[in-house]
Amino acid sequence: MLSLRGGPLEVRSAGLIDKWVAGGTAHPSMIAAASDRGYDLTGHRPAQVDKTLIDWADLVLAMDRSVLAKLHTIGGAESTAKVQLYLEDQDVPNPMGKPAADFAACAAIIEAGSARYLP
Repeated sequence: MLSLRGGPLEVRSAGLIDKWVAGGTAHPSMIAAASDRGYDLTGHRPAQVDKTLIDWADLVLAMDRSVLAKLHTIGGAESTAKVQLYLEDQDVPNPMGKPAADFAACAAIIEAGSARYLP
């Protein structure tokens, strides 16, 4: 979730699945995959997505179409325009429950897609 209001770009991460949100850490395989790409996720603490967070954001990005649908439901009709699929025409594959190589591939896809959102 992104906000440009009042100054520099602020990015927040939130999820829908309780196991990997609120008080936890990023998945160990994603921490490793990010580290291999030069990003430190060790301090990352996920949050549970809710309507307040969607209302706060200027742009809400969903990694896949199933998450997109859930975010539209949570955010309501007024958030439709700002809740979008991260990649315009495809889902980012969910690596959960898969080998470390799938997390590395996911990290590469996320990094490649980030250029369209960063100043």
